[in-house]
Amino acid sequence: MKIARYETAEQLPDRRHLKAPPTTVDGPVRPLIERTLAAVTRIIQSVPVLGPDGSLSPMAYPPEALKEIIVNAVIHRDYNLSDDILISVFDNRVEVRSPGRLPGHMTPDNLLTDRFARNPTIVRLLNKYPDAPNKDIGEGLDTVLSTMKAARLKEPRFFVEANAFVVVLEHTPLARPEELVLRYLRSNPEIPNRIARRITGIASEARMKRVFHRLRDAGQIEPVPGRTGSRAAWRLRRD
Repeated sequence: MKIARYETAEQLPDRRHLKAPPTTVDGPVRPLIERTLAAVTRIIQSVPVLGPDGSLSPMAYPPEALKEIIVNAVIHRDYNLSDDILISVFDNRVEVRSPGRLPGHMTPDNLLTDRFARNPTIVRLLNKYPDAPNKDIGEGLDTVLSTMKAARLKEPRFFVEANAFVVVLEHTPLARPEELVLRYLRSNPEIPNRIARRITGIASEARMKRVFHRLRDAGQIEPVPGRTGSRAAWRLRRD
């Protein structure tokens, strides 16, 4: 396992975004899962997240979701490939890249309905532990989906990229962007585009402007007078 912390929300980060050299975790499967989960959790909790009220709090994900994604990466990766599982923690998401494409007939479309074990021996032996990390009843990804939904976070994304299977857990609230902007403005006098993008998870400055314009047209907000260009901001409408 390699664990990297990128201090950015960019989709294509580079070396300058690395906070430190990636951490390597290795060992037998059971302790590998436990040590990896502990290390990833520590890094995630060190990432500050701007809330809708303007306050900063540690990033958090449902522990069950993180565990299931890590367990699946360990037991279903392609061990014929000489590569590490890479877990990347960004400012707004966690990405897990597991070496090897999906096995057998599996595709991103049937992950929740079909089963196929690439490494059945690992699955079976790990399941013999009294408190096995894998239940081996096909409920793992359902747990990820349900716990992310319960935490009011977006559904995870699954896709195949080159020769790896990738899972992305986004730290993006389910609330509509307009609702998040108004919630922020109830606790803060103004909101610029860059802050709005942080709390809504919207990457595009132009798309964020459209959210502001919808709220303006609805009579909810107005531009802060005398603020243009990079200093532009919005505030609740004052009648």
